Amino acid sequence: MARVELKSVSKTFPGGVEAVKDASLVVEDKEFVVLVGPSGCGKSTTLRMIAGLEEITSGDIYIGERLVNDVPPKNRDIAMVFQNYALYPHMTVEKNMGFGLKLRHFPKEEIRQRVGAAAELLGITDLLKRLPKALSGGQRQRVAVGRAIVRQPQVFLFDEPLSNLDAKLRVQMRAEISKLHTRLQSTMIYVTHDQVEAMTMGDRIVVMLDGVIQQVAAPLELYHAPRNKFVAGFIGSPPMNMISGTVLAENGAMRFRDDINTVSLLVAKRHQGLLERYLGKKVTLGIRPEDLHSNAEQTEVDGKTIRANVDVVEPMGAEIYLYVDLGGQPVTARIKVSEEPLVNTAYVLDADMEKAHFFDVDTELTIA
Repeated sequence: MARVELKSVSKTFPGGVEAVKDASLVVEDKEFVVLVGPSGCGKSTTLRMIAGLEEITSGDIYIGERLVNDVPPKNRDIAMVFQNYALYPHMTVEKNMGFGLKLRHFPKEEIRQRVGAAAELLGITDLLKRLPKALSGGQRQRVAVGRAIVRQPQVFLFDEPLSNLDAKLRVQMRAEISKLHTRLQSTMIYVTHDQVEAMTMGDRIVVMLDGVIQQVAAPLELYHAPRNKFVAGFIGSPPMNMISGTVLAENGAMRFRDDINTVSLLVAKRHQGLLERYLGKKVTLGIRPEDLHSNAEQTEVDGKTIRANVDVVEPMGAEIYLYVDLGGQPVTARIKVSEEPLVNTAYVLDADMEKAHFFDVDTELTIA
């Protein structure tokens, strides 16, 4: 297996479209790194440049100790799993999995052994004589992964491999790929637009937007300490609530007051030092839905609660997603209650300001 390093890598397409801008990243040997972001953020282009399927405009890419800028894909010792499986329809599963080795003139017995071992690892031994058209989506994806495994590459690359599967199968397959990484102890780089997939699979996550790497961190670090407003809002489901307002000093206390004066919340002590230079200035308050709790007594407490009108109630089983209107601003709460709140009624929520985040309005960087 191998370490992968990108040094100031950029990609500009004809017409001046900058798909990736000055990306620097190190993926350690045996690490599982996930590239995540909205459509068009540059994550697939980055993966394709690592694979050699896309020529870089500037910068350097290393696989192991080797500079691979001018090395063709077949000589980079990588294996890629695509979104559409890319199986040959006229070949059996066994031949699909072994075809790459056959092109490289491996002995027939070694091909048979490698295919058999990969099929056993993936639980598809009984499918080896079938054609792709006789397989389900999940089975085809296992075959595509198996074809990569038999190569025994230094690096595995996955380009949104689960996006064509239904929700239940996606959950199953992401667990299978995570287990596969543990068994193979291989370097894996995985691209997805699904932040839940990223959070559950990656050792580290690379969040991208408009071709720029926004933050690289372990899943829980991203969640609890986002570097900026975009990362905070992108990671988490439902997404973090963002409320525009001003930091004020009132009666010896520091408060956050929203723009239309419907919310006045006491700032937690741990945030006060960093927010002192923002007194009287605009900031954005970020608070996650699970940090807005149901107020048992439904009584307002100065500086600690929010009163809002209920727009939508979504029962999720063990919890409820509550969508409320805060003076024209939508806010989501993720609460646990025995009785569902009524739509079009006022509801009181306790805001856990210890868990709050604050963002600079101009730079959108995290303040506290």
